Amino acid sequence: MMSTPGLLSAFRRTALVLALVTGTMPAFAQESANQSAATRIASNQAGGEVVLIPSRVIYPGETINLAALKQVTLVVGKHKPEAVATRAEELDGKVAKRTLLPGRYIPSAAIREAWLVEQGASVQIFFIAGGLTISATAVTLQPGAAGDLVKVRNIDSGKILSGTVMADGTIQVSAS
Repeated sequence: MMSTPGLLSAFRRTALVLALVTGTMPAFAQESANQSAATRIASNQAGGEVVLIPSRVIYPGETINLAALKQVTLVVGKHKPEAVATRAEELDGKVAKRTLLPGRYIPSAAIREAWLVEQGASVQIFFIAGGLTISATAVTLQPGAAGDLVKVRNIDSGKILSGTVMADGTIQVSAS
């Protein structure tokens, strides 16, 4: 004959499998999901780590917003793997580089900053040396976020230059 703890464990496993298939949450899991913030903080101090995971499929190129994520508490003693993004500041406003599945950790390598300049966009480029400033118009040959090194083609000369994307969307080129 089976013992009661074995039956309970089998019941919980079955309920979780059904929850994954149907997309619902079993009652014993809902209790932990409906905890107050004070209770969650207290339980975190007791052991479980809180992480954010997708609540729906997030497709490549899609901007991640907090509405597409859900907060879960890890089982006491279980820790998140290395190189995964799990906090709001790491994820909000970032862009998915690949498909992110619900209920899975989000690898840091699977997200990127939003592009500040798109490929093919017309941008102002600046060369600054001491008191001398030269500006021109160029077309970006690749997209980039603030701080990225991108290649641009000067519209007037056709010359290809490399420059750093600035926070205002301009590109600062250097002498090469």
